[in-house]
Amino acid sequence: MVKVSFNSALAQKEVKKDDESLIPEEEVEVDVETALLVRRQSRAWCWCVCLGVALMLSGVLIAGAYLFRYYTGQGEPVFFCGVNYIEDDYMIRDEEVDVPSSLRELEMTIRILEEEQVEIISVPVPNFEDGDPADIVHDFDRRMTAYLDLSLDKCYVIPLNTSAVMPPRDLLDLLINVKAGTYLPQSYLVHEEMVVTERLERVDQLGYFIYNLCRNKETYKLQRRDRILGMQKREAQNCRKIRHFENNFVVETQICEL
Repeated sequence: MVKVSFNSALAQKEVKKDDESLIPEEEVEVDVETALLVRRQSRAWCWCVCLGVALMLSGVLIAGAYLFRYYTGQGEPVFFCGVNYIEDDYMIRDEEVDVPSSLRELEMTIRILEEEQVEIISVPVPNFEDGDPADIVHDFDRRMTAYLDLSLDKCYVIPLNTSAVMPPRDLLDLLINVKAGTYLPQSYLVHEEMVVTERLERVDQLGYFIYNLCRNKETYKLQRRDRILGMQKREAQNCRKIRHFENNFVVETQICEL
């Protein structure tokens, strides 16, 4: 008797080979195309994720640099000013009054953000009796001015008076010339009177700088007295005075409540 045996491994290979031969060529091509498509989609998705992360990081860096520059004041000119001025109530006569004794001095800090078209002014406690310390923002893009009376902790907003407030570039040139000693501002006082008209519940629509000044503060809208028809001077009561300098003269802003 002759015993015949077969190699099992060889048999399995032949079976697998036969099974593979049974798979249609079209299905093989479809599987290859599907694999390539999935690979391309995954690669595109990775690029999108990387691009999104890069944009997010760049936004964070830009915002961080902007906030750092805003809160530290680096890169923006800051001036510590002291200006002497004469009150219009004085009658100056050479033979009776010594001119230096009739002058008053106003000290303040002026910060100019030329790119943002904003002027930020800080007025400390004045050396005269009826004046209030204040922080002031003139926003030329928004055409708005905001006063924060530090004694009352109240904020007041009004349309920007461009006839009394120099634009940032002009004010910067003036302060540079004053610092260099090539130009001295006229030392006289100009009065303006404001009246509180209504309370504002929201200040987030007044721009970033005014919002940053007035947020969480009682904020009121102002109107110039000369624009309120039929109003008599005696009708205004409880007035506060803020003196500031953003031109070649000193301005006294009087804010009154009816």
